Amino acid sequence: MSPFGFVPPDDPEDPHWSEGSSPNENPDFAALFSYLQSQMQSQFGEGIPPELSKDIQEQFSKLGINPLGFFDALKNTTSALPLEISRDLAKKCVSTEGFKPIGRTDVAQITQAMEIADLWLNDATVFPAQSNEMKIYSRSDWIDATMDGWKKNVEPLAAGLSKAMTSLIENQQMPEGAPPMAQVASLLRTFIGTMIATQLGQVIGGLATSVTGAHDVGLPLIDPARPALIPENIENWSADIGVEPSEVQLFHALREGAVARLFENNPWLVDYMRTSIADYGKGIRIDIEAMQRQAEEAIESGAIDPNNPETFSIALNKGMFTPEESPAQVDALTKLETVLALIDGWADDVITQAANDRLPSLSALRETLRRRRATSSPAQQLFSSLFGLEVSPRLAREASTFWSQVRELKDVTLRDQVWSGILPTHEELLNPQEFLSSVEVPDDLSGLL
Repeated sequence: MSPFGFVPPDDPEDPHWSEGSSPNENPDFAALFSYLQSQMQSQFGEGIPPELSKDIQEQFSKLGINPLGFFDALKNTTSALPLEISRDLAKKCVSTEGFKPIGRTDVAQITQAMEIADLWLNDATVFPAQSNEMKIYSRSDWIDATMDGWKKNVEPLAAGLSKAMTSLIENQQMPEGAPPMAQVASLLRTFIGTMIATQLGQVIGGLATSVTGAHDVGLPLIDPARPALIPENIENWSADIGVEPSEVQLFHALREGAVARLFENNPWLVDYMRTSIADYGKGIRIDIEAMQRQAEEAIESGAIDPNNPETFSIALNKGMFTPEESPAQVDALTKLETVLALIDGWADDVITQAANDRLPSLSALRETLRRRRATSSPAQQLFSSLFGLEVSPRLAREASTFWSQVRELKDVTLRDQVWSGILPTHEELLNPQEFLSSVEVPDDLSGLL
């Protein structure tokens, strides 16, 4: 999991830092409560005080955010994941990168591609389109359209981390003069939600400049699921690959339409993915003693230099002091990685069936997609940032082979019926015949009696 957590002030002279402490040492709880109390005053009182760390202000400025406005936005929030912070930061990222408004030519070309894709998909999957509605987004539009979906998918993670942190302080002795426990717990939840919202906003802003549609990440982000494309990103995606733009548009329209149909016709799949994320969040535990041991070992080995704060930041970014994942969390991430690969592989097989003799450059487009996903796919960017989960490109290739072999052993109908039963495990992807045998109901059930 990525190193979530708030960072105490870097200045040892800060009045809210315990006497004699170094910014590279674990703060005692009295210092922590004092620091939280000062931040509470800045959030819910008079705004940002003059003594607020210069480093924090500089970090906000780098992101193009007014610190006062940022904290003011938190005054009335009760959510585990304050969505407006993610939205505003994502919009800032997109504005910095730049985006093109949607023109008439974009609308005409993308609409045509999506209409053709819709017809071709009818022959390649048993899942029907639930609506003729299609969306065309700019980068900024995509952020607005998917924010509710991000909230539903990621909020359980924020809730899990908040619970872990508040459980941690409940077992500590309250220092004299500290604010009431309920007040501290509330502040912790707010700050943790804010940190995750900030990280999520940066991820969404980065994704908005590269994803080609609403379902390119592999998560259910719009409800109801409808195909949606981003013309600017598709144009950038196709640069220098020597394929006609119309073919590239149609290729992405097919992928987007296929995944939208999958989600819309299998609502349980949406719940399955979100439950996996929630299960991971519920399993978060924080072991202060283990973190202290890690710090001591890192200092002894030279990985952290107490006189060089930059080494501490590097250690955090590499995952040091990250809570150890429980078996239940590992299982949740394995399920999530496998289902993401299954979705990607199924879409690949559906597209191959829909466009095999219709798109001259289909092989080149599939290979380009695989290469890009192997280096920095949207799912890779997202889950690496939030969970430290590396979505294996090899697993996606294995899933694609699995679906094509199931179709060849049976047919399109039975291939798609797999989604209505127990999904294959990672191991079963390598042996489709064995998987089919394990889930097949025999015609004669007398032997089971």
